[in-house]
Amino acid sequence: MRGFLVIIGATGILLGIYVYFLLRRVMKFYGLNMKKISLKIVNVLAAAGVVWICTNLRQTAAMAVLHTVVISMLLDIFAGICRRIMARKEETHFRYICRKFYGCGLVPLAITAVLFTYGFWNMRHPVKTEYTVKTEKNIGNYTIALLTDTHYGTIQDTDLLKEKIQEINSLKPDLVILGGDIVEEGTAKEKMREVFQCLGEMESTYGVYYVYGNHDSQPYSANPAYTKTELESAILDSGIIILEDTCVEINGELILAGRADAAWGNASGRASPEELLKDADKEKYIIVADHQPVEAEENAAMGADLELSGHTHAGQMWPIGYFTELTGQLNYGEYQRDGCKVIVSSGFTGWGYPIRTQGHCEYVMVHIGRSAK
Repeated sequence: MRGFLVIIGATGILLGIYVYFLLRRVMKFYGLNMKKISLKIVNVLAAAGVVWICTNLRQTAAMAVLHTVVISMLLDIFAGICRRIMARKEETHFRYICRKFYGCGLVPLAITAVLFTYGFWNMRHPVKTEYTVKTEKNIGNYTIALLTDTHYGTIQDTDLLKEKIQEINSLKPDLVILGGDIVEEGTAKEKMREVFQCLGEMESTYGVYYVYGNHDSQPYSANPAYTKTELESAILDSGIIILEDTCVEINGELILAGRADAAWGNASGRASPEELLKDADKEKYIIVADHQPVEAEENAAMGADLELSGHTHAGQMWPIGYFTELTGQLNYGEYQRDGCKVIVSSGFTGWGYPIRTQGHCEYVMVHIGRSAK
């Protein structure tokens, strides 16, 4: 923890230094005399204010400021490269452009504004994403609808959710999996009940199944709006089946295992894949529903054929998803872990901010069938 705090502190200092010189450059562009003590103080306070805003990453304002600063850094790097590779006769013209266009400081703001405008639109236009998974096991054809991370009661449009539920129903899935984080800390009790009433209208051949996410029971709230018991009752009263470290057999061919959420750092004390799947018939097609895309290798070792997850939001705010991938974590899309196919959804909406600048919102249709011999 101390090392983490040191990294955060050092990052904050470096951010403050960069913002100080960035603001100083912009102020000089507009003809301000930066030798004045009063302007130097204003510059320091403004840089400190930017750093202070960025300390609360839950706020949209913090993300907007960070986007602006990062874009400005990238433009500085690009400008530096251009100065080095351009011929001398072109350099004067380039510097003129920098002074009149780039040097004014408005370019990063404009790019951020465009990016956030797109992000606001993107959050409200979930798409259908389809995957086809083949198996050598002797099973029929099945279609699974995966809906995860609605974070209902915060930034969603209720009519949009109802519209997409009807759209999924029209596709006639064989079973529906709700992959967790359907509600969160910002969800009121009445909204919690409302969303499960809506989801209870989903239609499928073999039922609607639910696994808990890390936000559903409001564990990060000092004053939860509802209890775990009230949440469970709302789910069950809507005709939705809860799978929490339990398995069900479907149509004599599938086994659906739903895992309890891993919590922070996989420290929930939940059942291990070995405990959960030790008695599962390996001749049947085994599906693991887990909110967080973790322990795929362990699931594969226990004979799982498919893992369905969410949680990551595909990063949601650029460039977080790329960092997730660089750390070796599963972020979005289709992966293969030994004999187990892993599909990670970006979720129906986002968390925290009414904006998505990376990836897209979605519901997922997974088509499972026997491979041709």
